[in-house]
Amino acid sequence: MRISTTKMSYEEWKELRRKGIGGSDAAPALGLSRWKSPLRLYLEKIGEIKSDVDTEAAYWGNILEDIVAKEFEKRTGKKVKRVNAILIHSKHEWMIANIDRKVVGENAILECKTTSAWNKDEWKDDEIPQEYIIQLQHYLAVTGYDKAYIAVLIGGNKFIWKELERDDELINMIIEGERKFWKMVENRTPPELDGSKDANEILEYLYPKAEEGSYIELPAYENLIDEIQSLNAQIKQLEELKAEKENKLKEAIGEHEMAVVGKYKVIWKNITSNRFDSRTFKKEYPDLYKQFLKTSTYRRFTIKEE
Repeated sequence: MRISTTKMSYEEWKELRRKGIGGSDAAPALGLSRWKSPLRLYLEKIGEIKSDVDTEAAYWGNILEDIVAKEFEKRTGKKVKRVNAILIHSKHEWMIANIDRKVVGENAILECKTTSAWNKDEWKDDEIPQEYIIQLQHYLAVTGYDKAYIAVLIGGNKFIWKELERDDELINMIIEGERKFWKMVENRTPPELDGSKDANEILEYLYPKAEEGSYIELPAYENLIDEIQSLNAQIKQLEELKAEKENKLKEAIGEHEMAVVGKYKVIWKNITSNRFDSRTFKKEYPDLYKQFLKTSTYRRFTIKEE
């Protein structure tokens, strides 16, 4: 099944996209994304927060998509065409796909990407980042196609493309994982929090300010606090052990800037930095200090024993 997007407004497209799991949603839904937590995706799907389709990176990805697709045609001799539709899985209506291109004459799709030069190692040899493998297999599940190509422009000056065969075993796992996630969306049951930076940012977004003087009794969470305190103690011990090992290396290096140790280079070099002395500035120029003072509010998390 497909829904034409030819006459669809951008806002209508975003709303329709919110009603299913798309390819870029697949890894977050499975808890396998480095960039987005299941909780953020869940809140996007129930309309509590905005989707990330309007970011600067997404904007430039869309702008450069046609260039990447044309370069793929030039380098491979294959032809591709746009599919101006949202595709829906024949059995699982919550599985949707907005594919970049269909490869003419093949049961295959083309996904176009752009990325920073900092990420070039993720694409070396036959490597494809995990999130994109899941995205491509999601698309193959929806379309029923046998193969996917992915083309990427790295750092604006390096182009590569790769081929990925359909993996039905992985597809079955993706479908099952997405089914569980979508059930949570339907039942308005949020996923459990993980320890990702993204999950922490979501909590700060949802609860930006505490009500002064308020408190809540949470007797059922005492074991959780015990676990946190135990982890803190282990982290402290490991940090001290790490510092001990580093100090032994520093002692061995002595006055040298660098040491070669087998396959490693250990560097202990001089660093000169200039730091603004805000305390002295405040004392010497109090009025000017106040003029440029910027007030910010945030919540600090601490655990204290009674």
